[in-house]
This record gives sequence, C-alpha cells and structure tokens, in this order.
Amino acid sequence: MEKETERDITTLNEDTKEGAVSIADDVVAMIAALASAEVEGVGSKADNITNELMSRVGMKKQAKGVKVVVTEDKVNVDLSITIDYGYNIPETCQNVQKKVKNAIENMTGLEVEVVNIRISGINMKD
Repeated sequence: MEKETERDITTLNEDTKEGAVSIADDVVAMIAALASAEVEGVGSKADNITNELMSRVGMKKQAKGVKVVVTEDKVNVDLSITIDYGYNIPETCQNVQKKVKNAIENMTGLEVEVVNIRISGINMKD
C-alpha cells in the first residue's frame, strides 16, 4: 500500500490486472462523519452532514469535525460530535466508535486502529 502524502490519497490495490484503486482521505472522513450521524443520540442530523460533506468532495479541506490520518493500511480517526441531552455519553461514544470503525473497514478494506471522540457540545431538546 502506497501513500501519496501531497494529495492525501491512499492506494488500496495496485497489483491487479484491472488497475489501481485509490481513495482520498476526505472520502474516509466522509464515511466516518456519515456513520457517526447514524448513531442514536448523536446531535448532528445526517442530512446536514451529507450536504456539508458533499460540498467538500474534491477539496483538500477535511470534513468539519473529522480528522483522518491514513498510514500504510491503518486509519486513525479524530471525531468531534455533539450529544443529544439525556443520552449516556460513554455508551453513545462507544456506539459511534463501533459504527465508524465498521463503516470504514467494510467500505475501504483499511484497518481502523483508533477512533478518538471529542464531545463538543450537548444538544438540548426543544
């Protein structure tokens, strides 16, 4: 597996007859953000995240609140989320970590080494 650091692109498969497969770090960040939004108790709505991330595809900027570092075949994710009031923070974060890890590994074939979560706020219910 080869890393092109100047463009933040990781080559997943280069020894195939069909050609090479590469993935941008921004795509891995998008997968992490969308997966976290699917967890009950996470404050951001999937529609808002999808719109924000889709507007950034092809740009060098990371998805807001998500930092992804891909080295060799390992992925480290730093994720900033808000939690809905009333949800158990450790339990919700554990669910986010599992969901993000599974989504990245299933979609990219890369191994997720760590998913660090920072709670940036609490959403109060109306």
